[in-house]
Amino acid sequence: MNALKTILLLLLIPLTGFLGFIFLFAIGISGGTAIASYMTITTTIAIWIFITALVLQRYPAKTLWKYMGVYIMLCLLITAGCQVKTYYTNHIPVVRSELDLNPYKPFAENTKAVSLDSTSTLKLTERLPVMDGATALYPLYSAFTRATYPQKNYRIDSGEVVCTNTPNAYRNLVDGKADIIFVARPSKEQLEYADSKDIKLTLTPIGKEAFVFFVNSNNKINGLTLNQIKNIYSGSTRNWAEVGGDNNDIRAFQRPEGSGSQTMLIHIMQGTKLSTPQTNDRPAGMGGIIKETADYKNYGNAIGFSFLFYATEMVNNKEIKVLDIDGVKAMRKTIQDGTYPLTADFYAVTTTKAKPNTKKLIEWIIGIQGQALVEKTGYTPLL
Repeated sequence: MNALKTILLLLLIPLTGFLGFIFLFAIGISGGTAIASYMTITTTIAIWIFITALVLQRYPAKTLWKYMGVYIMLCLLITAGCQVKTYYTNHIPVVRSELDLNPYKPFAENTKAVSLDSTSTLKLTERLPVMDGATALYPLYSAFTRATYPQKNYRIDSGEVVCTNTPNAYRNLVDGKADIIFVARPSKEQLEYADSKDIKLTLTPIGKEAFVFFVNSNNKINGLTLNQIKNIYSGSTRNWAEVGGDNNDIRAFQRPEGSGSQTMLIHIMQGTKLSTPQTNDRPAGMGGIIKETADYKNYGNAIGFSFLFYATEMVNNKEIKVLDIDGVKAMRKTIQDGTYPLTADFYAVTTTKAKPNTKKLIEWIIGIQGQALVEKTGYTPLL
């Protein structure tokens, strides 16, 4: 009898462990939560203990089944709680770092890209400069395309007019895959990459924009000072009550490294170290997990940032509220006269090896018609 028990244990315990490993692996490659992984491990251990105790008959079977029933009920309660939390989290509005840009394509039917009121003084028909840039600026350089390029379907992911986001646009420019990019100022890493390739960047300001911070529309805070912003994003201020709000922890979202808005945040921090950003886990190969900077979720205690046009026109989320900074509201007038403290130029960036048509395009952009499109799109022109 003892030999039979031993054989049963030798068979069932490895089998249980193998099944636990399979479930754990499946959870990993499907992007399951950490709680699901922990529950799989603890359940495997619990089954080991249960089988061992049942086979060895050290405790009454009725007692063992009762304990196992309690454990199962506990697992069900935890699972239900996680499902409720997931449902709640998934229904909180998100301000994403990327949007569907197809409605802004230059020659799409009913395109959102604006047009000139008169015929463009520049028409390029061949050797078209390859454009790339930030998501927030695609509507603008799509309008440039509409005015100066031949009419056709310009794909967003390949061809002469693409949008790969700020970090990729800088890399494409340096690597010779783009001729002109429309972006915010380069980050330290982007400048270093250009230097490593012996490429000199030429930054031509083509308009102005406000860098803004926003919160949930129900947040009682309507404005912050620059110093308060720095304290929040350094982690020294952690509760809204410290800046005149409700007694609630601050959930400060950031953007991925190298994005135009994250570079701007680093600039205004003036050397003060940023706190660790909110992150999401996403599945990687072979069941691994990669942490990535989370998109802004509009929790009641959240704060995020972007550029004004992107936050108010492209995202157009009525459930967020743009904050005044140092008592000044971000608007066309305060951007133009410089009274809004977080006003920044945005640029057409080329290299010193720019081709003739690229130079012609830049001259046109900083001229009357190009600047008219800057204003009609919703940005503040230089003129």
